Amino acid sequence: MSETPEQADAPKPPKKKSERHGSSMLWYALIGGAVLVVLAAALRDRGGETLDVTEFRRGVEDGTYNSKTVSDMIVGRDAITFKYLPSTGTPNGATTGAEKTAAEATDYRVRALGMSDAARNDLTNLLYAKGLKYSHQEDQSGWQAAAYLLILPLMFLGVFLFLLKKIGPGTAMSFGRSRGKLAAQEEVGITFKDVAGIEEAVEELKEIVEFLRTPGKYQALGGRIPRGVLLVGPPGTGKTLLAKAVAGEAGVPFYSLSGSDFVEMFVGVGAARVRDTFQQAANRSPAIIFIDELDALGKTRGSGLPGGHDEREQTLNALLVEMDGFSSEQSVIVMGATNRPETLDPALMRPGRFDRNVLVDRPDIKGRRAILNVHSKRVKLADGIDLDRIARMTPGFVGADLANLVNEAALLAARAGKSSVTMKEFEEGIERVIAGLEKQGRVIHEEVKLRVSYHECGHAIVASSLPHTDPVHKISIIPRGMGLGYTLHFPEEERMLTTKTEIFNKICCFMGGIAAEEVVFGETSTGAQNDLQRATDMARRMVTEFGMSEKLGRMHYSEGRPTFLGTQSSGEVYHSEQTMREIDLEVKRLIDEANKTAIDICMSRRPLLDHMSKELMEVEVMDAEHLGRILAVHKTGPQLSPGTTAAKTALPEDRPPTAGEDPNVGPSDGRGGIEIG
Repeated sequence: MSETPEQADAPKPPKKKSERHGSSMLWYALIGGAVLVVLAAALRDRGGETLDVTEFRRGVEDGTYNSKTVSDMIVGRDAITFKYLPSTGTPNGATTGAEKTAAEATDYRVRALGMSDAARNDLTNLLYAKGLKYSHQEDQSGWQAAAYLLILPLMFLGVFLFLLKKIGPGTAMSFGRSRGKLAAQEEVGITFKDVAGIEEAVEELKEIVEFLRTPGKYQALGGRIPRGVLLVGPPGTGKTLLAKAVAGEAGVPFYSLSGSDFVEMFVGVGAARVRDTFQQAANRSPAIIFIDELDALGKTRGSGLPGGHDEREQTLNALLVEMDGFSSEQSVIVMGATNRPETLDPALMRPGRFDRNVLVDRPDIKGRRAILNVHSKRVKLADGIDLDRIARMTPGFVGADLANLVNEAALLAARAGKSSVTMKEFEEGIERVIAGLEKQGRVIHEEVKLRVSYHECGHAIVASSLPHTDPVHKISIIPRGMGLGYTLHFPEEERMLTTKTEIFNKICCFMGGIAAEEVVFGETSTGAQNDLQRATDMARRMVTEFGMSEKLGRMHYSEGRPTFLGTQSSGEVYHSEQTMREIDLEVKRLIDEANKTAIDICMSRRPLLDHMSKELMEVEVMDAEHLGRILAVHKTGPQLSPGTTAAKTALPEDRPPTAGEDPNVGPSDGRGGIEIG
């Protein structure tokens, strides 16, 4: 019965491990037996010159072999061995000249295998009668000698095979074989329905699946199937999950590898594995080859760094050749994933190799809502869980972060003995991801606790006094992570663009804690390190990247940051030392101005600062509703000195406090606004 084309293309079931090991052991046994036979035959007649018994007996009788010419005689069961020193004398032993040296002696071996006991006794009696000294010893057979010689090599061979089995796959000849794992459609079990939050990337890859399912539809019009698809995006956004979904949807052989699987310590192994991988995929086309962490294999060649990696470059060359060597009839698509596309070689990125770059970016609020909906199906949620609110509270989170958040909430609920996950566990999980683990048992001195309270309240007061700032969601003086306290901000909406005023007011919020300490205690502490670092970085970006300095103008000043490849294509310094000094002075001016604004607000609203700090010392954790009630008591706006920056940017007196607004919002820049004291 002939097999159909589908059956011919179907993956063949691999041989059982026991069958493979059985055939290997059979070959080892045959080779070892052949070597043993050859050695036994070679060693059986060892020992120099060979005599038969008759010749030896005749030589003893006529005096050729006597006490002066023969030494070290050993009579064994299978042979008689001795050293022969022929003299210059007569056959009866009378010497007429000098004896030869022992170094010139010849080894003789008399074959005595098969002699009867009577003949052996008669020969030994003759030797005794002629005065020849000898000793008895059981002679080793050729098999025994061969076995002794093989013990050490066999031990080394066994150790080598054992180590090879531990450190490498298969037999000694499999170094150049591909390490790709072939996955069938039913083994993958993931489709596009399991992917959420990255709809644009899914739509792009659906066309690739259509190429694989019906390649003739596009080839009939003269179209060429894409050679490669590169998935680019931050870590945790779902690039590997997308590749699995493509494999599950297409229903074609799917080879999954990592970039590090090709690179080995032996030169040429990586290139051989590349060729073997593509050969296997071509034999089973249509097929997909997925290379995760492509940057481990495809880094730019010739970067000029000392200690180049020839093996990796040869492997990359083989990959470039194989990707450009497919004919239009072979439906093999290479998918790569990386979060460092800037390090890839330009020859790898050109059309004809990776024809399409699919951006897998951080999800927006709609995408986060869809991702939460996928992961929350695995846990038991309590009634009233608002996933939309959680999505608003987690901007900047990727799919892996949201999956971890749902898992953390489930663990917290189980630890508390609850039968379902409530909103409290989700909020605690968000704070744990952003600020770190809460440390309830840490003992803090009251003076330190009071300083931390004023510090965090300073952040909150400045944020509630300036426009275009993110509302305060929570203030806490319970240590989390590396900080003794924190102030958590969530924006009302996600911003695609940020203005100069918004960035400056954010710097003022960072400086609020330092300003409060200076107003109340007359000096600052080391707890403001994180605030200063973030404020300075933001001010420097305003000057060097965003062109928000009136003094330096609308110009981008690169900082000469060291790049991964050691090149300066994107970080070369084009400005003078004087310009660098002006940049530093402008950054300092922005920080000083923001600090003055924060001090003005804290001084003008000192009663509010004292009231809020006193309440925070009592409750330790203050939410947005509690903060809104305190702000409502102090309705009047800050009484600031005319002409100050704070007076220009402060809230109007009739504007309601932002911190009392709906706190169900999320941060705008990465992991949200948080000042850690």
